[in-house]
Amino acid sequence: MNQTQVHKDILCWIETFVEVPHPSLGGWPPCPFARSARLKNTIAVLVGTDPYEDLKNRSEQGMENYEVVVYAYDPVAWPYEMFSKSLELANHEFLNHRDLIALEDHPSDTEIVNGITMNQGTYALALVQPLADLNHKAVSMAAKGFYNTWPEEYLKVLFKHRIDPRA
Repeated sequence: MNQTQVHKDILCWIETFVEVPHPSLGGWPPCPFARSARLKNTIAVLVGTDPYEDLKNRSEQGMENYEVVVYAYDPVAWPYEMFSKSLELANHEFLNHRDLIALEDHPSDTEIVNGITMNQGTYALALVQPLADLNHKAVSMAAKGFYNTWPEEYLKVLFKHRIDPRA
């Protein structure tokens, strides 16, 4: 996978989808903070080699000056079950202990919210963020009604390793 092309593809997805308000999401974009992070250039996009090892290394490095670090993988080389298990182990063994979390996005695990496909679709992605910051932002957005239109089943998975901000 070509680093330049992957970077371009991920930033294009963020700008043309993740930042865009959707009527099916109550007029909110999928991530209300993505535009700010992109404009501040605090999103790192990296081509990963092994999710478990990459995330172990990230837990030791920390976030540096980034709000989000996106690792992209070939989804054929990293089938969903293997990819998901790697992220689950990394969250449990390293990341959560260092106030970090890796959220997954894999083309073989289609995420549909109110008829909208949320996946990037080309790459298997591990999106690393500071856990406390993510929880804080989620509480702020819950107070504004951000999650009101999201299906409960999806939110249970979304908040698996996080504090449910609606509580």
